[in-house]
Amino acid sequence: MEAPPHLLERSPGGQIVVAVVVPAIFGIITGLLLGFNEVAYLVLSILGIAGGIGAGYEHPNGDEGLQRGFCGGLLFGTLIIVTSAVTGAEPKAHLPEPPAFLIVVTTVLGMAFGALGGWLRKRHDAKERIEAREAARA
Repeated sequence: MEAPPHLLERSPGGQIVVAVVVPAIFGIITGLLLGFNEVAYLVLSILGIAGGIGAGYEHPNGDEGLQRGFCGGLLFGTLIIVTSAVTGAEPKAHLPEPPAFLIVVTTVLGMAFGALGGWLRKRHDAKERIEAREAARA
């Protein structure tokens, strides 16, 4: 299975879209759902895990994935809180006290999931190199 391109292999505009715009929009939508429906909010929050791993997978190793997860988790959590505050809707899901602590939680989790994605990508790329060498020998 072919892996997606590394983030730095994308055009500058593509980099901005996948690294900034996507987590920002996802945070805004999740923040809107926080004031609307607890289950929908929780489902999107859980989908954020897959997004964090996928974002990390666009990097050659866990260290770079961790850095991407830091940025994405920080942006995602911040926009959940900001959007919720701007709408003024009462949160339907339980948030940590103070609610801004959610930003710390999403940042730390983003780092962990981004690092996992980068680690998985490193393993994938190593396996591809081994398979290419074996195919060249045959």
